Amino acid sequence: MNNWIIIYIAVFCGGAALLLLLTPVFGALARKTGFLDIPASNHKQHRNATPLLGGAAMFCSWIIAIAGGVLALRAGLLSGVPVISAAMSGVSKAMPQLAIIVSGAALAVLLGLWDDKYAMSASAKFGGQFVIALLVTVFGGVRLNIFIDNQLLVSAVTVFWIMLMMNSINFFDNMDGLAAGVIAIALGIFASIAALNGQFFVAAISALSCGVCCGFWFYNAAPAKIFMGDSGSHFIGFLAAVTAAEVSFFDISFSLSRFPVLIPLLVLALPLFDTVMVVVIRTLNKKPFWIGDHNHISHRFVRMGLSRPQAVLLVHLLSLSIGLTAFPVFWGDFRTAAILVLQAMLQLTVVTILQFALAKKN
Repeated sequence: MNNWIIIYIAVFCGGAALLLLLTPVFGALARKTGFLDIPASNHKQHRNATPLLGGAAMFCSWIIAIAGGVLALRAGLLSGVPVISAAMSGVSKAMPQLAIIVSGAALAVLLGLWDDKYAMSASAKFGGQFVIALLVTVFGGVRLNIFIDNQLLVSAVTVFWIMLMMNSINFFDNMDGLAAGVIAIALGIFASIAALNGQFFVAAISALSCGVCCGFWFYNAAPAKIFMGDSGSHFIGFLAAVTAAEVSFFDISFSLSRFPVLIPLLVLALPLFDTVMVVVIRTLNKKPFWIGDHNHISHRFVRMGLSRPQAVLLVHLLSLSIGLTAFPVFWGDFRTAAILVLQAMLQLTVVTILQFALAKKN
């Protein structure tokens, strides 16, 4: 396990370093090609034209790191590392699935880039997301474990889950550093749980993805030097959805967890809760749920009197607080899981009551 921890740290640092190096390149490319987010052209509140190729930078850093790792394995450069040599058969078996997941991630980025440039209709965007989700579910074998034997129903739920997360993070990316930080926290927790569950390959990919998000946060934190755009929100939403499914899929004969379906719901509670809230609010206001507004949890914190960076920090802390409850759920019994799920729900309820009460006073 200690050797694996070193590997996780190495891939995390490698992903972050690549992102730190590549982001300025993509920023310059965005300015040269006019791939910019223009102020007052949408519901956002930034003041300056900002490069919009952060998602492309994240994906390129991620895929370069994966390609480098695969080439090193194929060339036998890591054969001297005992834990990797012992896991080679498992890694080889995972390669076809990894290829499908990488393809899905690439398509998610391309879909987002097209939307960033040409503002796709909601139906076209949902259609593209459906194709991507169906691809990784049917051909990649990605499945959520929901304790149902009907594979058609499980596949349908998984497709919905992947689409839900891509849209949730797309909605959630509404302040500098917000989405990148929340998904970095989520992926870090997923990496830890996968490692504890003996899913070393999944843990390594999760650690790499976490590193990429952390590296991007450095440029995206207020004041943002670059935005991830729809390409980035689709990419990290896709990664979060697939990673959650892989971590929650387990053989009950060896897994420490007895409640895998709860783990992704706790780790990703904030963006999921935010999505439900804004959809409800927009529906009550008789507005299309896919049209952006300022009713997200971060915006409501600002209306309470916080600055935007303070609101982002508070969301990150709340996300970490709820996400950490996944660990005792992971190794706990039913009573532990029930109490912690109730606790998470109460935290979100308290925050919601405070937000709406103080917003009315202001």
